[in-house]
Amino acid sequence: DRLTVLFPATVTDIPEEAKPRLRHLAEQVLRLPEAKLQLVAYAGGGESDAGKARRISLARALAVRSYLMEWQISHTRFDVRALGNRFKEGASDRVDIIVVSR
Repeated sequence: DRLTVLFPATVTDIPEEAKPRLRHLAEQVLRLPEAKLQLVAYAGGGESDAGKARRISLARALAVRSYLMEWQISHTRFDVRALGNRFKEGASDRVDIIVVSR
């Protein structure tokens, strides 16, 4: 399973329209006690903005993690990766959530 949350440029708060999909994902993950969640976050910006892009991507990943933790998903089930502006394809301002079943 995979879910992508898109963000407006430089925004780190979870968009309201993404919250129902995140709730649904949380409900699914709670039924899979062995599953882990990889949060891979990105942010747009040029090479000169690499540090800023990494900070924004980290803030987005942590916002998604906090929101999912509100639905009783343990912090030990998350792997957070803030990749900043290092993306090859897809939208630049996003968090990809990948469910890894064991």
